[in-house]
Amino acid sequence: MEDRLARLRIREMTLADCRAVAEIRIGGWRTAYAGMIPQAYLDRLDVDADAERRRGHLEKRNAEVVNLVAERHGEVVGWACHGPYREGEVRTDDAELYAVYVRPGHFTTGVGRALLRESAQRCAIAGHERMLLWVLKDNVRARRFYESHGFTPDGAEEPFEVDGVAVPEVRYVRALGDMASA
Repeated sequence: MEDRLARLRIREMTLADCRAVAEIRIGGWRTAYAGMIPQAYLDRLDVDADAERRRGHLEKRNAEVVNLVAERHGEVVGWACHGPYREGEVRTDDAELYAVYVRPGHFTTGVGRALLRESAQRCAIAGHERMLLWVLKDNVRARRFYESHGFTPDGAEEPFEVDGVAVPEVRYVRALGDMASA
């Protein structure tokens, strides 16, 4: 495992990474959310449209939102995104992990862990005391992953709608504490 981690590079996402990130994100949705989100929605996800959306976000250059990629042997194998936590339209002092996705075939290789750690460290260095995230309530694998990295559910639950189906999410939180020096 250490050998694989040593070859893993975490860096900020560039415009050239948008297609790979779109493939990872859509592959992640189709793999992780099968049976939780309507299949017709998953089938309609379009890599080209998602890549174009990523380009648009990056071109806006919102310094508060950080997109990271994990690269191994020149291939982008993971993506994470974090920024300020929002209560509706109001920003709080907390950070939010918006996404962590790993290319199918690279699960359990340390990619997700490295991206999560880098995001948490950057948020701690930026002065955030806590990091929050939302995860599908039925996504047991992701919930176990976050729990193994110190996140705990805080009791908040909210559904979002996908093709007319309410999909419940639960919120997790973690104190960042000593992450700034880690």
